[in-house]
Amino acid sequence: MQHLTVTGVAEGLAVAWNAANTAVLAEGRRLLIADPHRFEAVTTIGVDEHVWRHVRRGEKYVTVIVDLTPIREKTSPARLLDTVEGRSKAVFKQWLADRPNLWRAGVEVVVVDGFTGFKMAAAEELPDAVPVIDPFHVVRLAGDALDRCRRRVQRDLHCHRGRRDDPLYRARRILHTGADLLPERQQARLHSVFADDEHVEVEATWGTYQAMVAAYQEPDRARGRDLMQALIDTVSSSVPTALTDIVTLGRTLKK
Repeated sequence: MQHLTVTGVAEGLAVAWNAANTAVLAEGRRLLIADPHRFEAVTTIGVDEHVWRHVRRGEKYVTVIVDLTPIREKTSPARLLDTVEGRSKAVFKQWLADRPNLWRAGVEVVVVDGFTGFKMAAAEELPDAVPVIDPFHVVRLAGDALDRCRRRVQRDLHCHRGRRDDPLYRARRILHTGADLLPERQQARLHSVFADDEHVEVEATWGTYQAMVAAYQEPDRARGRDLMQALIDTVSSSVPTALTDIVTLGRTLKK
């Protein structure tokens, strides 16, 4: 009887969730898909991926396209334009190809993440639009470079992945925290890590990451742009070849 009761509750919850999902989809179609004006006056779009379903079977990802024109013009929040099943160059390229020529000609800026496929699709379908990477993904590029560097140095020195008592592994979260936000105890731990000459590559990559965060946090936007341009110029031209992760980051930022 208990098993039947639990089963009945589970089935009831499934029915309720299905009903709720159907209602949400119907309202979304009414407010978004059926709106004939949602593509009007769009000059700036953003594209990113999103995990839609957390299961092994079926397509897990969707490509999300957002109208960032209101953000650029400082008039209102961004607006969702569409979601498309899948995440690839072909998916975004087809979505753009399905838009009228006049609409595509009006798009001036495409904001992408670090995925090359989205950038290539935009370049082919919106050749006159300027591609840019949003700040979150730019900082993430530097953070990923820092993680790769830390792991590589860890393996080179100790011939194994990071373990609980390894200094570099213990500092992995501290490395991603703004230097001005660290309490004294964590500052001391970081100083201890960088005191080891064998960690110099990690320290250099950390410095690049911190410089990027500081540029975006600069209250004066003109000075922030100057700081970022100076950083890009440095990491894309005058970095020792031994700092492979910074060199790779520099190439990406230059592109």
